[in-house]
Amino acid sequence: MNDHDDKRPLGWGELLQSVLAAALGVQSGKNRARDFSRGRPVQFIVLGLLFCLFFVLIVLGLVKLALYLA
Repeated sequence: MNDHDDKRPLGWGELLQSVLAAALGVQSGKNRARDFSRGRPVQFIVLGLLFCLFFVLIVLGLVKLALYLA
């Protein structure tokens, strides 16, 4: 990795990977350091809230499906 890569902001794929890894509790130290040095907090907050909303909707849908099938 060169100096230019250390300065560029995180892409959406890297942000999504970090949010998913954090949600599962498997974020590596290397990626966590990358996130703190190159990421913007507002990006993680927005993506984290969207992930939580998506997760809740999936669980709600599965519960409704289970109750419908029961």
